[in-house]
Amino acid sequence: HLSVPWSLQFAPDGRLFFAERPGRIRVIEHGRLLGQPVATLNVATDTEEGGQLGIALDPRFESNGYIYVMYTYHGRNGLTNRIARMTVRGNRASDEKVLLDGIPGAVVHDGGRLGIGPDGKLYASTGDALDEDSAQDVHALTGKILRLNLDGSVPKDNPFPNSPVYSYGHRNSEGFAWQPGTNRMYETENGPIGYDEVNLIRPGKNYGWPVVVGRSTNPRYVNPVLLFNPAIAPEGAAFYDSRAIPQWKGDLFFGTLRGEHLHRVIFRNGRIVGQQRLFDGRYGRIRAVAQGPDGSLYFTTSNRDGRGNSAPDDDRILRIMPVGRRHSC
Repeated sequence: HLSVPWSLQFAPDGRLFFAERPGRIRVIEHGRLLGQPVATLNVATDTEEGGQLGIALDPRFESNGYIYVMYTYHGRNGLTNRIARMTVRGNRASDEKVLLDGIPGAVVHDGGRLGIGPDGKLYASTGDALDEDSAQDVHALTGKILRLNLDGSVPKDNPFPNSPVYSYGHRNSEGFAWQPGTNRMYETENGPIGYDEVNLIRPGKNYGWPVVVGRSTNPRYVNPVLLFNPAIAPEGAAFYDSRAIPQWKGDLFFGTLRGEHLHRVIFRNGRIVGQQRLFDGRYGRIRAVAQGPDGSLYFTTSNRDGRGNSAPDDDRILRIMPVGRRHSC
């Protein structure tokens, strides 16, 4: 069994890299889990939501081997989050280079999702780290979506000069994905035991937390495109962009922890027209989602994270295969 697989990333050669929250980055190659981790990082293991969180592979991974990581560690000022880059050679990663450090952490609300956008920039989500008001402070790194160049520098076209802050007013975001065709960024966000959100992220915009819970009539704040109450705790997200399962093409999928299902948001002509709960209650808490190169959809359970009821074979990476395809991972 696995231990809280938090993030999934496919390499161009078909290898599946994934992060386990206790600090391991591991790989599945040719359908087999390799026994030796790609890397083991010195992360904080005494938190409820921190540890080894997001990973992302460089667009030129085949030639440079770069893998980006975000994790929680014990810094001089307490729990801290860091974004770094490592180099994978074979199935081992080394040469850590810190890209952004000093992101305040906490036992909960660390955010932690990483992703490379269609613009080639590195995006990261941060939680409010239990400092709610910091989410409204554009000078703070907490409660934000951050945007960096791949070398860790700040893009010149970011909305706030010399700042990695891309959007603000977020409580605890642990998922985002870009819509194929439009390149719109959709984000999942955990609310305060209710009022969970899916947001359409636009640069420089304020998403309300903690001033606004749910929706507001104040034009200063951007309202969510979807709102969930009671809570489902939405997590890692991916758009499905394959013809292998044609009825899913263009739809958004994300895991839910409290909701214990895989959530499908149905898009038609760029608009949300419906929703569906898949595997409702069947596998427990679901965290990460990714599309495989063969058109399969992969997702992870998160039942060993201290809040779930784990089965003997938890945690797992599960696969939804197109009809007629043989199992390969």
